[in-house]
Amino acid sequence: MTAVTPPLQITFLGTGTSSGVPMIACRCAVCTSPDQKDKRLRSSILVRSKRTTIVVDTTPDFRYQMLREDVRSLDAVLFTHPHKDHIAGLDDVRAYNYFSEGAMQIYANGMTIDALMREFAYAFADKKYPGVPNLELNTIDLEPFVIGDIPVTPIMVWHLKMPVYGFRFGDFTYITDANRIDETEKAKIRGSRAVVVNALRREKHISHYTLGEAVDLVRELDIPEAYFTHISHQLGRHADVSEGLPAGIHLAYDGLRIDM
Repeated sequence: MTAVTPPLQITFLGTGTSSGVPMIACRCAVCTSPDQKDKRLRSSILVRSKRTTIVVDTTPDFRYQMLREDVRSLDAVLFTHPHKDHIAGLDDVRAYNYFSEGAMQIYANGMTIDALMREFAYAFADKKYPGVPNLELNTIDLEPFVIGDIPVTPIMVWHLKMPVYGFRFGDFTYITDANRIDETEKAKIRGSRAVVVNALRREKHISHYTLGEAVDLVRELDIPEAYFTHISHQLGRHADVSEGLPAGIHLAYDGLRIDM
């Protein structure tokens, strides 16, 4: 029996690339823009139903993102891949360990689980220092599963040669750090009401979709609403880029909420 997806609220915790926007020491028009929509933390989303709260990726900005959104309880963390801009904030889940008096549920593929165990070895030591994160690792593959009352369908995409996991939650699909998707995985995205895709910049990149490639992908998949994320300062100012986008396609920004 297919799990029924409850009403969801998606919050963009961050929409920037690995350096964030503004980038340290840069004085370009984007990095010096006064527009708050040009201030981008590293890419992550919060997925909430009435019963369940999930974060996708713990960025280096995770602590601030949780404080900004006043996230008082967290049921699980889903990881897309092991790059530092997507895992570096994991240590700060220990605050949730303290208040919940339980382990944080971690869901990731085997490659990412291995990286977490290396990067946060102290959390998995036989003799743990008091107060280290309490993490319960759940290795996932491409089979659908459920966290609380939220069904999750993993979608494998390619970040150059690295397999990265996107996730579909009911009618909402989240894809970051990709520049290629196999046809079998595109089939999992089709039929979504809304999709998020990375759109790094206008110029060709070795492992991310460009703005034009992201637009083409959305049109190919025939998704009515699309939001672009993992944006660099090279793309341009939010207001300027937004003016040129086709109907139904938007630049996401930090703090944006979508109800599904």
